[in-house]
Amino acid sequence: MRTSIATVSLSGTLTEKLTAAARAGFDGVEIFENDLIGSPLSPEEIRERAADLGLTIDLFQPMRDIEAVPADEFARNLRRAEHKFRLMRRLGADTVLVCSSVSPHAVDDDALAAEQLRRLADLARESGIRVAYEALAWGRHVSTYEHAWRIVEAADHPALGVCLDSFHILARGSDVAGIEAIPGDKIFFLQLADAPQMSLDVLQWSRHHRCFPGQGDLDVTGLVRAAVRAGYDGPLSLEVFNDVFRQADAGRTAVDALRSLTLLQESAGLTAPPAPVVPTGFAFVEIATADTARIAPLLTALGFSRTARHSGKPVDLWEQGEARILLNTDTGSHRPEPSLTAVGLESPDPAGASARAESLLAPVLPRRRAPGDAPLDAVAAPDGTEFFFCVTDRPEDTQKGTARAGWTGDFAPAPHTPGPVGITRVDHVALTQPWHHFDEATLFHRGVLGLQPHASVDLADPYGLLRSRAVSNEDGTVRIALGVGASPTQDPARGGRPQHVALATDDLVTTVRRALAAGARMLPVPANYYDDLAARHEFAPGELETYRELGILYDRDGKGEFRHCYTVTTGRVFFELVERDGGYDGYGATNATVRLAAQHAQAD
Repeated sequence: MRTSIATVSLSGTLTEKLTAAARAGFDGVEIFENDLIGSPLSPEEIRERAADLGLTIDLFQPMRDIEAVPADEFARNLRRAEHKFRLMRRLGADTVLVCSSVSPHAVDDDALAAEQLRRLADLARESGIRVAYEALAWGRHVSTYEHAWRIVEAADHPALGVCLDSFHILARGSDVAGIEAIPGDKIFFLQLADAPQMSLDVLQWSRHHRCFPGQGDLDVTGLVRAAVRAGYDGPLSLEVFNDVFRQADAGRTAVDALRSLTLLQESAGLTAPPAPVVPTGFAFVEIATADTARIAPLLTALGFSRTARHSGKPVDLWEQGEARILLNTDTGSHRPEPSLTAVGLESPDPAGASARAESLLAPVLPRRRAPGDAPLDAVAAPDGTEFFFCVTDRPEDTQKGTARAGWTGDFAPAPHTPGPVGITRVDHVALTQPWHHFDEATLFHRGVLGLQPHASVDLADPYGLLRSRAVSNEDGTVRIALGVGASPTQDPARGGRPQHVALATDDLVTTVRRALAAGARMLPVPANYYDDLAARHEFAPGELETYRELGILYDRDGKGEFRHCYTVTTGRVFFELVERDGGYDGYGATNATVRLAAQHAQAD
């Protein structure tokens, strides 16, 4: 289906908004009246500009407080409408959005509303324009799509139909099944927005917290299916009021918006982009550093060995169990401190994963390859982290003669003496997102990488709240915790929160003791934490004392137990050591406040 976006969903001037929508790949736009009023371009120039960009102008919006008003006020409304219809002819728009009235002068009289909308439609038809009547969720007398449709049906005019807005419908909890009773040719327009579930006045919820489909909690997919089953064949258009989008780069927001519509059409069964390829594990985590002396001693203390070096690049492979960390010193001058820059994902179909990413507008990154290097595609996440789709050679595959060209083939073995294995694999990575790209990141990891999002949680920090949302594959072999601070000052691009890598072990106490003996610096935990822990849980004799001695944090739920601790931060990276027992599936969120406070204390 055709795609469209309201100019109110993007930041910038009208010209900038049109350019961003066109470059992202939208077919059309809704022109928001305020954007037109504030533009130095004439309606004819805007029409020409849109046409040059390959955009249609699908809707002009909004006209307000038109219907069910006293005769003298309605006469003024018709005069206003006549002026707007002349403007729309100049603009090249053939559909106008009329919102249900919120005027204190409006009366609760459906017959009067239908009569006045019929007269408005008569005037519109003379100009070749259609009127799409939309029920605002906070409309004075008309606040549901069912009610709006009854009025439109009673008016019985060919130039009058309904506009269905997913936010207004779903925010009120209306049953979308009723949409299928509306003739498809009377659904003149479909506006789409998602939103997180919030206990807010619906007007404030709408004006500040809408987001793109797939980024919130509303069943936008079900609504689209119902409209299509009713026979709607117009554009899928995004109308999103959001404080963050109004400040963000318009081009980037437009790409995120079109990605959301692509995923929405896929979930509604309208299109079939390349199928998601769900990763099956972590192939590696890459840390860029200008000087390995800052991070290599810590890896050694944690039990890692430098096992190989890339044949053509200054990249070392460090391994322990199935955990692999690449140290890349080809960083230039912009990354002097250790930083987590890339994640390798084990993929059953790297080419398919890359095709999926391209179809969803994820930037595929150019990679310098020598003739013998393994093919390895990478895409950039919203925070700039590079994700590689990988195959890792395994000894058992080689023995069976089934090994594929894996990325480890690009590395020449280095002499090393393996130590006792305490760390078994990468449990999860935690990536701090730019504060204004958190919803984009969630959609990217779900849609592009095929990971399922979990509930969002707020973590208390000494200087505000840290919002966190985990995404994972079904069996938990790939887990990524996405976090964002409360303000731009916590943006990683501005020197904010570091990233971290969580490493799994089957025996945390033994692993930590070895690491400490080898010189690792672990994050100190306040004694008050253990006093509180003693009050909340019962432990075996000596268990709590061991945790206190080693700085181990503890959590449990109905499925199992979780023990974890942290290294001090090196540059912009720190490590977490975790032990999961039973079916524990979380991340120790209850301990986040303690960890964040301890890290602030270390930084002071």
